[in-house]
Amino acid sequence: MTDLIRIEVVYALPTRQAVVKLRMPAQSTVLAAIEASGLLQKYPEIDLEKNKLGVFAKLVKADAILRDQDRVEIYRPLIADPKEVRKKRAAEGKAMKKGG
Repeated sequence: MTDLIRIEVVYALPTRQAVVKLRMPAQSTVLAAIEASGLLQKYPEIDLEKNKLGVFAKLVKADAILRDQDRVEIYRPLIADPKEVRKKRAAEGKAMKKGG
């Protein structure tokens, strides 16, 4: 009998997250888990060529081997560059202080 590992595959949406718990054969890859989760069918906007993947917030490649209790994460592309947002917020704060 093949050893099974328990994993979660997670896709974060703006208002909630989709979580799928699976049992997979030992030595399964991130890609195999994502395919088995059904999330690619449920959320057609997921493009594994563009979306980054991670295990517990650490970026991994699709062929990374999973371990028991791993949490596979599918990340959505960023809408805005965080550095630019901080610069803009800082500039607005300076302008408000000068004017007020």
